[in-house]
Amino acid sequence: MDKVIEKVSEIGVVPVIKLNNPEKDAEGLAKALIDGGVPVAEVTFRAAGAAKAIKIMSEAYPEMLVGAGTVMCEEQVDEAVNAGAKFIVTPGLDVEIVKYCQKKGVPVFPGCTTPTDYHTAYRLGLKVIKFFPAEQSGGLAKIKSMAAPFPMFKVMPTGGISLKNLSEYISCPTICACGGSYMVTADLIDNQKWTEITDLCKQSVEIVKAARK
Repeated sequence: MDKVIEKVSEIGVVPVIKLNNPEKDAEGLAKALIDGGVPVAEVTFRAAGAAKAIKIMSEAYPEMLVGAGTVMCEEQVDEAVNAGAKFIVTPGLDVEIVKYCQKKGVPVFPGCTTPTDYHTAYRLGLKVIKFFPAEQSGGLAKIKSMAAPFPMFKVMPTGGISLKNLSEYISCPTICACGGSYMVTADLIDNQKWTEITDLCKQSVEIVKAARK
């Protein structure tokens, strides 16, 4: 198994982060996540400072696995990787972006929710896919149904995941990790509520451990 995928699977949760002010918040947020036992982050390109945030977090905490999310084109792949991103996440399945990431040797997790998406991902040789938006696309029931014809995939659902349903999702053997923003909301980040973020991460880690026993 790829080392990035192995580490993500081991942690079990991936905070999906939108940072509006990376110079002010990125380093403190990274420390809060690490202190909570979640040394991984998907920094979305929905915010203009995404590459800067990735660079700050990666340089301050080299042991942290920082990736880029909501990547929409090859130029953003380059921007993210040059900033230190260790993986790429796309909201949909873009064949050209996947091939570009494969050529560069960077793991890519595209958003997939349909049989056509899954089949295309299979033809591209992918092992892990993002199921997005999870709850709105049929949730765990659909993920389990899709695993029947496509048992080769490990899935990372994102969208609608919270402390309330994390255990249900992570208990499914098809799922390697869950993406979520509940522990990194705009309020928590903008107001630098690092202790609360750390506590939410610790709760998430305990849920993952209990579900996998």
